[in-house]
Amino acid sequence: MNLKQLAHMLALSQTTVSRALNGYPEVNEETRRRVMDAAKRHGYRPNPSARRLATGKTGMIGYVLPTGAAVDIDPHFVEFLSGLGDYARSHELDLVLSPADADDQETTYRRIVANRQVDAVYISSPRPADRRVALVNTLGIPFIVHGRSEGFDFDYAFTDIDNEGAFREAARLLIQLGHRRLALINGDDRETFAIHRERGVRRALAASGLTLGEHHVCSVDMTEENGYRATRRLLEAGDAPTAIACSSLIMALGVVRAVRDLGLSIPGDVSLIAHDDVFPWLRPENFSVPLSTTRSSIRLAGARVAERLAARISGLEEGARGEVWPVDLVVRGSVAGAPA
Repeated sequence: MNLKQLAHMLALSQTTVSRALNGYPEVNEETRRRVMDAAKRHGYRPNPSARRLATGKTGMIGYVLPTGAAVDIDPHFVEFLSGLGDYARSHELDLVLSPADADDQETTYRRIVANRQVDAVYISSPRPADRRVALVNTLGIPFIVHGRSEGFDFDYAFTDIDNEGAFREAARLLIQLGHRRLALINGDDRETFAIHRERGVRRALAASGLTLGEHHVCSVDMTEENGYRATRRLLEAGDAPTAIACSSLIMALGVVRAVRDLGLSIPGDVSLIAHDDVFPWLRPENFSVPLSTTRSSIRLAGARVAERLAARISGLEEGARGEVWPVDLVVRGSVAGAPA
């Protein structure tokens, strides 16, 4: 079925049908739903070239993928991408990955915008005063940041979780249980999410007159092996912590293994709280000791970023609105009172 036949069947003009299919805000919701349902029912697919000529839109979301020997694609990124892809697929959007030198991503952003390859882009793993955010803000293309970048004199659209609040509450719980020596096994502390998590732990400790020792903070790539090595270093030191906050369930696998190899127990010798991104294949309740967590789905964050990008492409969302999602604290068997 072509556009003319679809419009005739619905007793609508071709212009109205085209605008409904392409998300124009002036088409009312009832008409849009009717057109979308009919298109799906009769297998109508717009011709991409014709759609681009008619609307100036490609139907594509862009992501600049850093590459190089020092770059690893970790499960957190894949899970986020799965959520984004689920939404994009169900709304007939495509995702374009453009590889770039990790140290010069700006050149690729300029190229894909100049070539009008995509309708919008998203930026992930932001750092303070991130050069990518500063650049894309000047390029005139809709964008969303997954996370936040501080240090700008302008506002921008982002979706983030309350990393600081989550780790403040986790540390506060451990302090209430009598722990005085806390450690943090964190992600890359050049990135804003890790900065916020460390800030949360420090503020909880400061509120009780305590401090986070510099040797009780580890900043590492979030892998099981790094979690293992960091835990061995922490627990083999003279002033070993009695509680650990960990930035990833994947690293927590290494923490649990290190505690076991040292002949210690959770929570008898060490209490543990980790952040749960809600991986379907790694559940905190299935650890040998059910794991207490701060919990927020990174897959849902991916879907939300795609939803907001689609809205910005169609003009349904404007402005520089930031979203900060609250994070759940789920208490299970891996925390207990500090050992005597």
